[in-house]
Amino acid sequence: GRRASLKGDAEKETPATEPLSKGESLVWEEEDGRATLTLTFTLREARKAGLAKAVRVFETFEAEIHHLETRQAKNPTHTTEVLDFFVRCDVHNSDVSILINSLKKVADDVKTHREERVPWFPKKMRDLDKCHQLINKYEPDLDHGHPGFTDPEYKKRRAFFTDLAFNYRAGDPLPRVEYTAQETATWREVYGKLSSLYATHACKQYLEAFQQLEKCCGYQEDSIPQLQDVSRFLKAERTGFQLRPAAGLLSSRDFLASLAFRVFPSTQYIRHSSSPMHSPEPDCCHELLGHVPMLADKEFAQFSQAIGLVSLGSSDAEIEKLATLYWFTIEFGLCKENGSIKAYGAGLLSSYGELVYALSNKPEHKPFEPELTAIHAYQDQTFQPVYFVAENFEDAQAKLQKYALKIKKPFFLHYDPLTCSVEVLNTAQKIKNTLGQMKQEVKTLCFALEKMS
Repeated sequence: GRRASLKGDAEKETPATEPLSKGESLVWEEEDGRATLTLTFTLREARKAGLAKAVRVFETFEAEIHHLETRQAKNPTHTTEVLDFFVRCDVHNSDVSILINSLKKVADDVKTHREERVPWFPKKMRDLDKCHQLINKYEPDLDHGHPGFTDPEYKKRRAFFTDLAFNYRAGDPLPRVEYTAQETATWREVYGKLSSLYATHACKQYLEAFQQLEKCCGYQEDSIPQLQDVSRFLKAERTGFQLRPAAGLLSSRDFLASLAFRVFPSTQYIRHSSSPMHSPEPDCCHELLGHVPMLADKEFAQFSQAIGLVSLGSSDAEIEKLATLYWFTIEFGLCKENGSIKAYGAGLLSSYGELVYALSNKPEHKPFEPELTAIHAYQDQTFQPVYFVAENFEDAQAKLQKYALKIKKPFFLHYDPLTCSVEVLNTAQKIKNTLGQMKQEVKTLCFALEKMS
């Protein structure tokens, strides 16, 4: 009843649909329809009835208060009972204007502080359970050109893998799959053909990791490696990256968000047996032969996570640019090595034809510059006419970091490897805590260097 009464009073004076005035905007909008709001206002007789009335407004609209601060008003009139308030709270989107109007009835100088509205993004590992939007235009049920479009048995098998991925939750053991003889035969053909090229076409980081995967994770022609074994190897022995089942090609925003947490969404199905050397969509050949060896390299893992972290909270336009950067680096990237050009991109290292083509004289090779690469058109139907060549991974990462600083956001983020979570650095205390952790790490490194000297 109290809510209905306040709502009715506010609507009589100012319609709920009235846009917020300048300076009155949401901090960011969460996916459940709630928004974070930052408010300042002044209360007279704050220690008496004033505070109770203001609190009642927040209670009525079920606002969740995250931060509340008070201080003596700058210009108090005849009494010390005048206080200024700062409140940061969550409230349902539809109630924002009404809450503000209701607060104006019991408080003076009500203002909200302008911060940009940004898309929802995951902040904890378990939030990745919500990042499963698929781009399904290449799937066998919808793509008439897909090799498995007319194969009902293949479609049935794909539905099995889709269920595995959609039922998976963060923390669950990765599902083990018993692959069929036909699936293993397809893997054998792809594995044998591609592995014959790696010695001359792949970068040294890939070759070193590939040897370790053959030794520790059962990489061989006659069996398809299990995600569980590969993920354990990456996380515990190499770079902290882990795999997560994916039903297919994820949206750019959801895929990049996973990388921020050192999680790589990996498909478990394999391409159709009629087309072993080409797949219109990612499959386990692409993931296990293309991506995984590079994710076992520390510099490359850092580079991949950096792209993911930059994507969190970015606008749709920036996501498109970051996805293009991802395409020309992690998927189709080339790098210099002892005067030669080698491949490190997963799209190349899992495609026999394009790997040979990319290192030939047929395509154009350009130096990797993020500002130019991010706006370059790419091909997803045929071989690329242009490939971008990095001096090395360290140089590519430095350039990416410089590019990331130009992306405007109303906040800064920090990834905590201990909790595998992302923290929004929006208070001085959070920044001090993070700085303290970094200082301790630097101190340890300085002691180690001093001892060596």
